[in-house]
Amino acid sequence: MTSKVALVTGAGSGVGRAVTLAFLKDGYKVVLAGRRQDALAETIQLAGASADQALAVPTDVTDPKSVRALFDAAKARFGRLDVLFNNAGVSAPGVPLEDLTFEQWKAVVDTNLTGPFLCTQEAFRIMKDQDPQGGRIINNGSISAHVPRPNSAPYTATKHAITGLTRSTSLDGRKYDIACGQVDIGNAATDMASKMAKGVPQADGSIKPEPLMDATHVASTVLMMASLPLDANVQFVTVMATNMPFIGRG
Repeated sequence: MTSKVALVTGAGSGVGRAVTLAFLKDGYKVVLAGRRQDALAETIQLAGASADQALAVPTDVTDPKSVRALFDAAKARFGRLDVLFNNAGVSAPGVPLEDLTFEQWKAVVDTNLTGPFLCTQEAFRIMKDQDPQGGRIINNGSISAHVPRPNSAPYTATKHAITGLTRSTSLDGRKYDIACGQVDIGNAATDMASKMAKGVPQADGSIKPEPLMDATHVASTVLMMASLPLDANVQFVTVMATNMPFIGRG
């Protein structure tokens, strides 16, 4: 069991919820961030966590003031921050690139890239000044950080960019004992990915169902990354449904 403090964005559903439950089960104190208070409360209820172990903070990760308020609340309640899991993310409709609207593009970039950047900034400010100094930031990448799906320019572009943010964070965090790694996820069984079991577009133009894996496998991977001492780091790791069409995609 641990007395460390973790902050999870997008904690109200999917991978974020699974990771939050794993942290709470392992004894972490957890700050849950997400747009919907009711969804965050449901995650805490599922964990059976007490008020002194979990704090729900409704947050818009695209808004600097909202992100600052989130981290201020985390520090006020728990006094420090040991782990940040940058997980909140959205995708755009799967339409041809030339038909995508500016607003659809911007919504994905703001959430998937600007959000993690803003959260990373605030985590740095806490982690470098706390005693003992340091902490760990884990970014939710995707297999789309490696190769795209059809009609996924905004999502793929932001996930490639997250890889750059992970590397820069790793480098810039060294002097503060802040480690940064990335988990690239393929076909976790969440509401967002459920459509894959019914059939999704492939690079050859066909529609085929794809296998899924339980999101708890992602959670156990993130928990393992977080459990390392700060002088060790999992820089990048891919966890995916074994038989999904990733190997061979390009």
